[in-house]
Amino acid sequence: MSSAPSVPPDPIAQFTTWLGEAEKSGVPEPTAMAVATADADGMPNVRMLLLKGVEARGFVFYTNLGSPKAAELTANPRAVLCFYWNQVKRQVRVAGPVERVTDAEADAYFATRARLSQIGAWASHQSQPMAGHFELERNCAAVALRFGLGAVPRPPHWSGFRVVPESIEFWQEKPFRLHERIRFTRPQGHWQSQWIFP
Repeated sequence: MSSAPSVPPDPIAQFTTWLGEAEKSGVPEPTAMAVATADADGMPNVRMLLLKGVEARGFVFYTNLGSPKAAELTANPRAVLCFYWNQVKRQVRVAGPVERVTDAEADAYFATRARLSQIGAWASHQSQPMAGHFELERNCAAVALRFGLGAVPRPPHWSGFRVVPESIEFWQEKPFRLHERIRFTRPQGHWQSQWIFP
């Protein structure tokens, strides 16, 4: 957004533009985002993940389905994402209901992962206690032997979630704390925008 800001018509396109500008500005992990969830009792939880896809339907990330985040998203299928790009002094927040990606989508993405990452998805019992780090290394070795030189299929316990945005908020730092902040919502299925005080 410029010093004489106009309202972008499509927040998904605006996000994609900002993401690209963050990449060009040298942000180390421009797809890094805080993912906030809450359990069935309303207890919040947050962690950093990487965005793996964005298009009109929403924002996609992948995880172990046995993880706490997956359990929370099953019990309370809503989430908030927060991106912060310090190099360009911008923040984006995305909030909405969450849905599972299709098996075909998960298979397609899993096939693009590095082989060692594919092996790790089989080897890690995410967030479960382990005797020591060597247990993970032993599991990785066992998985590597199991699949040999063949393709590593997607584990049944690994898939993705899509946050379907109901609101997207853009924040741009400005001098003297006169920051630009605009929120998009779509109560009737069409995006509406509102400038809000920073």
